[in-house]
Amino acid sequence: MGELSARDVVGLLAEEERLRVFAALVLGAADSGEVERVTGLSARQVGRALLKLRDGGLVSGMAVRAEVVKAAARGAAEEPESFGYADQRVEGVVRAFVRDGRLVGMPAQAAKRQVVLEHVVQAFEPGVRYGEKEVDVVLRAWCEGGGVDFVTVRRYLVDAGLLSREAGVYWRSGGYT
Repeated sequence: MGELSARDVVGLLAEEERLRVFAALVLGAADSGEVERVTGLSARQVGRALLKLRDGGLVSGMAVRAEVVKAAARGAAEEPESFGYADQRVEGVVRAFVRDGRLVGMPAQAAKRQVVLEHVVQAFEPGVRYGEKEVDVVLRAWCEGGGVDFVTVRRYLVDAGLLSREAGVYWRSGGYT
């Protein structure tokens, strides 16, 4: 059997009976009778859950295959963050400069910078007017701990035509919808 993904593991444990049986095994239940006593499930329910867990590769005999769970967790941790862009070039550029909702850098290349700015400007609702302090709060959150100055990002957004400004009031004027 191939390696299970985090999604596979969650799918196997998403059903309450299987989760209870799995938990009992993790806590040391050594046989079906003990699993029944600990979980309050019937012999039939325990048997059915064990069969699914074994077929799925999470359990071998009456033992949890911890290495399978660990491998799935490592795999999930290594999966790059997805931003949901259909265009893989856009997705790649955003992934390179945004981590956990924060800008980790600003591309020097204008085309890539535009992609990142169009991602950031989505934090502003079209048709809503924002005071400069409100804009700064949003952009500070984007820039916190990332080595990018929020004032610079604000200027880039205005220069790129993504935010418009008049008399200290800003509004979204471009970007993806």
